[in-house]
Order: sequence, then structure tokens, then C-alpha cells
Amino acid sequence: MDAADVQSRSLLRFITCGSVDDGKSTLLGRLLFDAGMLPDDQIEVLRRDSRRLHPAGDILDFSLLTDGLDAERQQGITIDVAYRYFSSVRRSFIVADCPGHEQYTRNMATGASHADLAIVLVDARKGLLTQTRRHTYICALLGIRKVIVAVNKMDLVDYREGIYVSIRDAYGELASQLGIAAVHALPVSALGGDNVGKRSTRMAWYEGQTLLELLENIQVEPFHSSDFRMPVQWVNRPDQTFRGYAGTICSGRVKVGEPVVVQPGAHRAHIARIVTADGDLDEANAGQAVTLTLDCEIDVSRGDVIADAVRPAQETDQFAAHVLWMSDAPLLPNRGYWLKIGTRTVNARVTSIKHKVDVNTQAKLAAHRLQLNEVGYCNIDLDHPIAFEPYADNPTLGGFILVERQNHATVACGMLDFALRRATNVHWQHLDIDKQVRAQSKGQRPQCLWFTGLSGAGKSTVANLLERRLNALGCHTYLLDGDNLRHGLNRDLGFTAEARVENVRRVAEVAHLMVDAGLIVLVCVISPFQSEREFARDLFEEGEFVEVFVDTPLEECERRDPKGLYRKARSGEISNFTGIDSPYEAPARPEVHLRTSESSIEAMVEELMSQVAPDAEH
Repeated sequence: MDAADVQSRSLLRFITCGSVDDGKSTLLGRLLFDAGMLPDDQIEVLRRDSRRLHPAGDILDFSLLTDGLDAERQQGITIDVAYRYFSSVRRSFIVADCPGHEQYTRNMATGASHADLAIVLVDARKGLLTQTRRHTYICALLGIRKVIVAVNKMDLVDYREGIYVSIRDAYGELASQLGIAAVHALPVSALGGDNVGKRSTRMAWYEGQTLLELLENIQVEPFHSSDFRMPVQWVNRPDQTFRGYAGTICSGRVKVGEPVVVQPGAHRAHIARIVTADGDLDEANAGQAVTLTLDCEIDVSRGDVIADAVRPAQETDQFAAHVLWMSDAPLLPNRGYWLKIGTRTVNARVTSIKHKVDVNTQAKLAAHRLQLNEVGYCNIDLDHPIAFEPYADNPTLGGFILVERQNHATVACGMLDFALRRATNVHWQHLDIDKQVRAQSKGQRPQCLWFTGLSGAGKSTVANLLERRLNALGCHTYLLDGDNLRHGLNRDLGFTAEARVENVRRVAEVAHLMVDAGLIVLVCVISPFQSEREFARDLFEEGEFVEVFVDTPLEECERRDPKGLYRKARSGEISNFTGIDSPYEAPARPEVHLRTSESSIEAMVEELMSQVAPDAEH
């Protein structure tokens, strides 16, 4: 076959998924074998490895072709997503063999996010299992609208048609509930090759296509959006004479001379050139990587979207989305994360979990947090607007990930649904009197000193004395004490992890308003989680936030125990107590580290005075 024939064949991206031990890797290996994609030397290696692992039988273990990790071979499971590239006479394929264990659902979602079609395997002996339903639900969320259901291991149920029909019908009902448009079912035996690449003589009652024939003939429609969109990946400026904006067109097409808009925002221009490595083009289409130049100088940077000027993308800083949680630590509302969508990264927080989804029944359940592999429908708030389209219309501008800011781990993937109406109805009102004017009238530099430490560490004692010193110098201050705030602003909050996150968020927002009023604000809250302290820091301008770690050993805090709380926590009278049965994450790099066992309170206040009022006479 010549290169032109290969290039002309269409490409299909698909995944294999289902519950553990349903035979996904074996089916894929058999498919490669029947498609004639295994060279003789690889088949010989497969025979040798199969004899070593199965000395009692003379069989080819096709799962060895895709279970590449040693841990997978030892356990007989798939852990990572194994990608394979192969071709038949009629089509080229990229297949992702996805893991079946529940703890690797995040890997399966990664594979599904790039697929046009899913092959869902079902063990004929077991029928639809929880993981089968979970994988199907995730496929539907990620926009896969065509599924091939391979009812595998028919040899173990004597190739009975009735078993196949009952599984086919049950899966069809599930797919219909999830909005999957087309389901193609077939009975197979991956081990024996029945109906994989060749029609089975042992299931003459099945008159449909083989799996390979289905993959060659099935038609997959692209997503709905036809309007031009290109996220800017980088600004290409090799010298002073050229400025271009490089990226991959994610939908539509663009021509030289056409009007475009740079989003978020409303800067308009016309396409001057479409530059590629092979020369300039008159037009470019979805999927092409190009560099665009504009006919005028406007501000464009990585993360912006160049879009059709007549039908631009939507913009928002608040939206509703389905979120698949992929971290061992739970999702807590109002905790800060980075959100990456297209080529743009912004700060984000899940403001509320509207419900989570029971993957077996698709029932909507009340939830205050999301655990590993759970799916929730959430409202999300951003610190800057983004250009977007619903995920169902444009996965590039509707799909996103959430990233933990402390360790840069990806903790969730999400599918954007729609912008919240309040995001477009609420706007910033210009005020003539701003923070600088208020600060000048008070003759001071507004700041927030954030005191963190265990209960009984001495936060309030140090802050109280510091405020007295500042007040004597004529400074305008306010002390926000955590216990006092729980009598009013935060009286509705308990001490669970979710409540602690919300407690810190509220206090931080109030402190931010007070700094905006020109005050020096002293905040005394345990604030046990680093991520919430980082959220508070991000509200302030550079130099306005001073983290003060009041470092007192737990033993000393328990010895003091001014409120008797440690005694109650040790006896089990109260729960979720920081330092006992709830963790405290000590600051890694606080601006001020006060070691109470090594310094007097006067010395600690003196150290803080240099941070707050370095120019004051004290």
C-alpha cells in the first residue's frame, strides 16, 4: 500500500473500557492480530511469553500485547492508559486501552476525552456491573455519542443467544437514559476470536458485522460548533518585523481578510496572513496548527481566543459544570484551584455542589463534598473571565481541568455546561474614592496580618498587644478574631473540613474589604489548611498580606488549654479538633515565624512592628 492510500484513509479514535477482567486487553490484542498488524517476530515473542505465563496450555495471551507495565502483567489488570496505533485496509485507528479498576477511573476519563467512540466490554457471565455503568456515564459526559457493546466471554456461557440479548437490551436502556445516540451490540469471544476479526461459526444466530467491520464502517460526526475559534498558544515574535499568534484551530475555518475578535474582550481586527511551516495559506480549517497575523496592533497573549467577529464565543467568570473528581483528597467547596481551559489558566473555586450523581441510577444526590471518582454538578467561580462554548458543542473551549496549587497535581476534569446569569448581570461600579485615597487620609499603609497556629498558640494574645502598640502610634486598625466572628458572621458554620474552608473564605473577604478601606487588619484564625491561606493571600496586592505563624508545640497548647477544648477533644466530647483529630498544615514560608517557646511576647510584637510600620517611630 503506498503513502497516498494511507494518507487518504479516515482516522478513528476509540477507547476500550468496562469493568475489571472483562477482557479489554485480550480483545484489543486479538483485534490487532486479526487485522494483520502483528509482525512475525512480535507473534513469536507473544508465543514465548504466553508459554511462560501459561505453561499448562497452548494459547496466545493477547493481553500481553497491551498490558505494558510490569505491575499490570503481574496482577493481570490494566493500570495505565495504553495507546495503540494500527490500520486496516479501510481505516486508521488510535485506540486507548483503559483500566477497569475503580481507583483508575481518572485514567479512563483521560482516554475518553480524546475518543470519538467507545467499545464497552461486558462479561457475559456478569452482565452490567457498577464500573460498566460508571464508564458509560463518563463516556456520555465526555461527549461520546456512539458505543459498541461487546458482550465478551460468550464461550463461557455456551454461546447462548438469550444471555446476549438480555445484556444488549439492558445496555440499550442505560444508553438511552444517558443520551447516547447509537449503540451497536455484538457477541464476541476475544480469546477464541469469535466475531472480532472473523465471523463466528459458533454463533450463527448473530447476523451482524464483526467488530473490525463495525470499526471500519461506523461514521462519527464532529462536534456541533462550526464557528472559527483558535486558542492562542504562544506569541510568535522572532524579530521586530513580525508578530504572529500561534495555535491550533479548534473549530470552523478562517480566511485571509476576515474580521476576528480577540477574547475575552472586544478587540477587533482582520486576518492579514495565515502562516505555516510550508508557506502562507489563503484559508485554514479545524485541526490545523497555524500562525495568524492581524492587520493592526492589539494586545494578544497566551490564553486568549481569536474568534469569528460575527459570532464570537461566550464569555463568563461563573458557570455550571459537571466535575469528575480524581484526587484522593476530597473536593471541598470554596477551596482555591487553578483552572486550565484551552490555553488559559485562571484561579477558580467551586462555590457550591448542586448534587452528585449515583452512577448506577443517575439519581441526583445531595452532597457537601466529592470523593475520588465521584461526579458532581457544580457552580464554579473564576477570578478572570474566559471565552468558552458548552462542552457538547466544543470540547476544547468547554473542557477544563482543576489543578491543586500546592503540588500542581490534576485533581479534576470538568465539562462546562452554561454561564450563570449573575455573571453577566453583575458589573464593577467605578468609585472615585479608592484604597489609596483612604490610606492617604489615614497616613498609613493598609495591610493584612494573618495570624495562624494551633488553638491556644497565643495568636490573639500577640495580636491584641500589637494592636495596642499600633493604636498608640495613631494607626487605624481592626482585629478580626476567629472566636468572635463565630458569634455573628460565621455562627452558622461548624468545624468540619467544609465549614473550615468557608470560615476562612468569609474572614478573608471581610479582611480584604477592610484593607480596601485603608485599615491595618489583624486576623486571628487557626486556618489549618495551606490552600485556604493561599486563597486569602491571593485577594491582596503584593506586600499587603503578611502570614504570621504563631508556632507553639502541641504539648504546650494542651498544657495551657485556656478554654478546656483539648481536654474535651481527648475525651471525645468534641470532634474535628485541629491538632487532635483534624490536621494542621504548618506554613512552609511565612513572612513572620514566631516561636513562642523561644521569645517573649514583647520581642515578638517588636518583630511584627517592623513588618507593619517600618517607617513609624516606635
